[in-house]
Amino acid sequence: KIGPPLGGMFERPAATVPGFAYSKALAGAGLRWDDATLDRWLQQPAAVVPGTSMIYAGLPKPDDRRQLIAYLRRATAAR
Repeated sequence: KIGPPLGGMFERPAATVPGFAYSKALAGAGLRWDDATLDRWLQQPAAVVPGTSMIYAGLPKPDDRRQLIAYLRRATAAR
C-alpha cells in the first residue's frame, strides 16, 4: 500500500489529503505535521496514534530521524 502525496505536508493537519483512505485512528488524532510530531511519529507511529494502519516499525536513532525530517522539509516544500 502506498501513502498519500507528501507535498506541502509541514504545518498541514494529518489525514487531510483528498481521496486517500486514512485509518479512523489517524483521521481522528488531531495531529498537525511539524518537526516535533513527525519526530515522534517516525520513532514509533503506533505509540503516537494507537490503531493506525501504518505498517512501519519506527526509526529508533534520533539523528536518523533528524536527518529524515530535514530531507522531507526540502523535498516536500511548495515549489
